Amino acid sequence: MPKCVIAEDEALLRHALVAMLREAWPQLEIVAECEDGGEALEAIAEHRPDVAFLDIRMPGLTGLEVAAAMAEISPATQVVFVTAYDQYAIDAFETGAVDYLLKPVARERLAAAVQRLQTRAVAGQNDAGVIAALIEKLGLQRKSAEPLVWITASAGRETRLIMVDDVAYFRADNKYTVVMTAEGESLLRKPIRELLDALDPVTFKQIHRSTIVNLKAVASVSRDDSGRGTLRLKNRPETLTVSQPFMTLFRNM
Repeated sequence: MPKCVIAEDEALLRHALVAMLREAWPQLEIVAECEDGGEALEAIAEHRPDVAFLDIRMPGLTGLEVAAAMAEISPATQVVFVTAYDQYAIDAFETGAVDYLLKPVARERLAAAVQRLQTRAVAGQNDAGVIAALIEKLGLQRKSAEPLVWITASAGRETRLIMVDDVAYFRADNKYTVVMTAEGESLLRKPIRELLDALDPVTFKQIHRSTIVNLKAVASVSRDDSGRGTLRLKNRPETLTVSQPFMTLFRNM
């Protein structure tokens, strides 16, 4: 039974895609339904699915970034990109991406994508090369909004104004986020998922589903035999673990 991971940050669209896929491809086992890129990357690393449906624009890692990392951790996985932005479509098809679905997804269009996936699976084709070409052509697209500069977080009864550049890392804590600086920790009353798109993607990298690190605060990166990484920080005594799927994002460090 072929396995599938679906990544779509809008719940209604994700549920609709799941329902249509179960109708169009009853034999397909949907092993994970993800709402952001980090969750999708970890699910792909765990399950090594035959197929991944990836929304291009998601909080944190984009669908293109997930596909780039996936080329190393699960190269046999076929990819279908899903997006509301049709300006990408011509580029996707010109570079030979397995398929491309525009939102809202039409049943007939999904059925054609399923048929194409099944044909390629029988032929033993994979998309590592064409995904690399697609990413090189499109780049890792991001929202054009200005990144977050400062935040307010609480420490006991005190409310602190914290410059984002002074943050060493953010860590998820249920519905809130722990903000770690050289001076100590504060609590931000919003989930870490809401921070992902607001932070500068050049400086802040997700290293785990629950952790985002400021690269300016990193002193060194090391990798163990299992593929997981460890970050040593400049102004904090603790080290941070980079889960194995996210180590692909640190190739240049």
